[in-house]
Amino acid sequence: MSNPAILERWAAHLTDDLRRSAHTVRAYTKAAQRLLLAQDGATYESIGTLDASTLRRHLAMRRAEGLSNASAARELSALKSFIRFAQSEAGMEQTGAPRLRGPRIKKGLPRPVTPDEAVGMAERVDSDASEGWIGLRDRAVLLLLYGAGMRVAEALSLTAEVLPLGETLTVTGKGSKQRVVPILPQLREAVEAYVEACPYPLPKGEPLFRGAKGGPLSQGMVQKATARARRSLGLPDTATPHALRHSFATHLLGEGADLRSLQELLGHASLGSTQIYTKVDAATMLDTYRSAHPRERDD
Repeated sequence: MSNPAILERWAAHLTDDLRRSAHTVRAYTKAAQRLLLAQDGATYESIGTLDASTLRRHLAMRRAEGLSNASAARELSALKSFIRFAQSEAGMEQTGAPRLRGPRIKKGLPRPVTPDEAVGMAERVDSDASEGWIGLRDRAVLLLLYGAGMRVAEALSLTAEVLPLGETLTVTGKGSKQRVVPILPQLREAVEAYVEACPYPLPKGEPLFRGAKGGPLSQGMVQKATARARRSLGLPDTATPHALRHSFATHLLGEGADLRSLQELLGHASLGSTQIYTKVDAATMLDTYRSAHPRERDD
């Protein structure tokens, strides 16, 4: 089987069988492609028997090209998954990928924005838009990220089937896992205002949020609108669309939400992913203490 055919089957497996996001499919396919460049005429058997030293040499070459620790760790994860896939396709014994530890990654804390900043960003994307309905659209999207804790991809995957919005909404997240999120009246009103102003028909089953020409709204357009609002408000580069989801989690935790409930609302597969917000909340409280405590101000 040729290398292009193997890559095509790998991408299909990621998309159809594992339900990975388009971003993950591209990244994992590129990682496999780079590995196969040095494996001319590769077969599933030859891929499935790659050893740790081969992977180590490959990653060393990538690191020499300037690959960061985080990117190297992601590439190693992709290649291990690719090797397991090759073993399965070849009908080999499932020995798994070679044991090889990735580089250590210093895990940074998410940078939440304040409630006023979150609302300010939503209002600014509205006022800065080229057309009124586009502003209402962008405002509705950002409020869903902040008010319901959605990922950008989750908000953009909503269809008109969800209309009219009720008090809750079923969201499909990573790995096709579904969860129920609350819809506050302000969110409902924002979405209704967009729907009323949208110049395109919104039949059930079709994307709820539309681009300027009527097609599905892209993540890139949401990011560009947010970047303009961020610059206009003088907010740091960390004030991204995803930061609004972080803020949703941090502010709920600050109001007394328990970790298990927060895990369900965010759609995290493991509690460990949710626990990082306890550190964020502690860091936020420390910043507040440092800025408010008389002795800290005098130093």
